[in-house]
Amino acid sequence: MKRIAVLTSGGDAPGMNAAIRAVVRQAISEGMEVFGIYDGYAGMVAGEIHPLDAASVGDIISRGGTFLHSARYPEFAQLEGQLKGIEQLKKHGIEGVVVIGGDGSYHGAMRLTEHGFPAIGLPGTIDNDIVGTDFTIGFDTAVTTAMDAIDKIRDTSSSHRRTFVIEVMGRNAGDIALWAGIATGADEIIIPEEGFKMEDIVASIKAGYEHGKKHNIIVLAEGVMSAAEFGEQLKASGDLSDLRVTELGHIQRGGSPTARDRVLASRMGAHAVKLLKQGIGGVAVGIRNEKMVENPILGTAEEGALFSLTAEGKIIVNNPHKADLELAELNKSLS
Repeated sequence: MKRIAVLTSGGDAPGMNAAIRAVVRQAISEGMEVFGIYDGYAGMVAGEIHPLDAASVGDIISRGGTFLHSARYPEFAQLEGQLKGIEQLKKHGIEGVVVIGGDGSYHGAMRLTEHGFPAIGLPGTIDNDIVGTDFTIGFDTAVTTAMDAIDKIRDTSSSHRRTFVIEVMGRNAGDIALWAGIATGADEIIIPEEGFKMEDIVASIKAGYEHGKKHNIIVLAEGVMSAAEFGEQLKASGDLSDLRVTELGHIQRGGSPTARDRVLASRMGAHAVKLLKQGIGGVAVGIRNEKMVENPILGTAEEGALFSLTAEGKIIVNNPHKADLELAELNKSLS
């Protein structure tokens, strides 16, 4: 394989630039040409495919976001979009592509694989909800950003003796809430993977006040409900009038990536290129117990594949990601 391309798709995540840099520079060191596809799958279909060199990725390792830009492109789920994209890749002499993104991006990589075009998936999402990896690119930075914000909110919560409900991102996964909540000593962590009763939370807060606690921090994963809705339900369940809600929002998707995310992205990007150099495609790169691993993108659950297709063409996610509920139990014993 002599010429490859790299794209970022879906929601951005800190560390994507570090991954792009690694792909480009590892490819050059392997004697390969590398192209950047701008604006994700939309750019692939539109032919926004341009050569990159070592200078193109200079000084980007510390920058958040993605300099290749990103976009959601649902049209790529249709056969026509897929074939147009592959046509553009072949037109530019591209023999393999590295896709950096979340599960929607992986669906695109799966379709490329289905059509026999070599694709490698890299998990780039703050949500940490990708199958086949312990951690995703951007997760550590998002947790650190949330932690810093919650630490600051704790200062004002303590000063005014208030209860704060703080909503963090994560889509349908509770990983950011769990990690940021434990790191900040949250009194309650509410995640989609674990049920809760509002009256139990009210009882816990009141018991804390009776034992001298002056304020409370509740970290809420967005996949449960909004902080505003949660706050209203909490007020309705008990006498908690001095309550404030905060949605951290997109600040969690930005910012300079942490050292861990930069190193993780660099390792994954370089590993993807080495696989393509060997002619290996149709896999997703992950990290398990600090080691680089690969899983087939398309196949059976028994093969360790991320996705399977039914006879009707429906996508099945094999072994879907689950947050570590041992962390939830840990927080209960520490709060």
